[in-house]
Amino acid sequence: MERRRLIGIILLIISAFTGTIAFRLATPAIAFYTRDVLKASMFAVSLVSMSFVLARAFSSVLGGLVLERGKKLVYLGAIAMMGNAVAVQLYPLTSSWLQVVGIKLLNGFLNGISWPMAQFVIAVATPGEIRARVTAVYFFFGSIASLLGNYVYAYTVKLGLAGQMWIASAFFVLTGLIMLLSYYLLYDEITPKRKKTPDGERPSLNPKRVLTIASLMAVIVAFTSGEITYVYVSEALRISKERTAVLLGWTGFLSSLLSYFVSWAADVRSEAKMVKLTSMMAAVSPILAAIKTAPTVFFGIFLALFAFQSFRPISRKVLASYHRSSLAIGGVNAVQNLSTFIGGMLFGVAYSLGEIHSLLTLNLALLAFLPFSIGLILEGARLKS
Repeated sequence: MERRRLIGIILLIISAFTGTIAFRLATPAIAFYTRDVLKASMFAVSLVSMSFVLARAFSSVLGGLVLERGKKLVYLGAIAMMGNAVAVQLYPLTSSWLQVVGIKLLNGFLNGISWPMAQFVIAVATPGEIRARVTAVYFFFGSIASLLGNYVYAYTVKLGLAGQMWIASAFFVLTGLIMLLSYYLLYDEITPKRKKTPDGERPSLNPKRVLTIASLMAVIVAFTSGEITYVYVSEALRISKERTAVLLGWTGFLSSLLSYFVSWAADVRSEAKMVKLTSMMAAVSPILAAIKTAPTVFFGIFLALFAFQSFRPISRKVLASYHRSSLAIGGVNAVQNLSTFIGGMLFGVAYSLGEIHSLLTLNLALLAFLPFSIGLILEGARLKS
């Protein structure tokens, strides 16, 4: 791999690190501010989380379509990332959870433009034989940052929301600048749309089936997404905000670290078998997390994150081979975000159902995902190895 391309890819990996620190610091800060200061219900907290992913779903497709117009427009992704620095400064000015939802919509729109473009560039710029592993490293650096971002939150609680958002803003600006330089270096490798030819590169798995599995998996693992996770774990296990953030950070980090080996197996062995494995893990995760003990809650969250983080690089590798790769990768981001919105709202609505008490205490909101879990297992079983 030539030096220019290698430096560009390394810079994009670094951008995943710096951008995720900003996002992960902001997430628990906004979650507990909305719940404790603004006195929002769990349904309202779900709306805060899911308004972000809903906006991100629509702008992900928009970003893919925009990029097909001309690869120079990839720089818009970096500018959108820096726009987050301004958006997060609005959170301390809010006085109701509805205002938080509005800002979250703006954040989601900006993130939907920026992150899928970065994922597309790193996928198409990397040689096919190592694509899943390099993409996994990209997501892994995001998980390291997620862990550190949770620690940053825990150690800056006394600064208040305003102080924490200034730190997040600095990281968003830095991330945008790194992206700009990376896109400049990788510009010759960016091919948003190719002619469909009989002898061209083709996806190893059916893209429609990959999108279906992505959708079902995102619905199921939505309980690990955003603000609702922090509030659920803190309230279910009765632990402090700071400890919740740190424990969830470590859970995400370990799941991402192990997911690299799944990506390696997808590169050198069978993508279909790895997708089947991740589908099974995601399917059982909410059932385990529904059992209100610390080991089962965290193991359920771990399995959900492990499955999702293992599946992401495989799906990007498959879709990067599609002749309209930028739209395909934007599309899978959109599908996953829309499905996460559905799953998050299901969790928020079902949270009021309470619990079942017998030998074990079971959360009914998480058991509501059972039909989707069954569907995911069946869909994964249909893949041809």
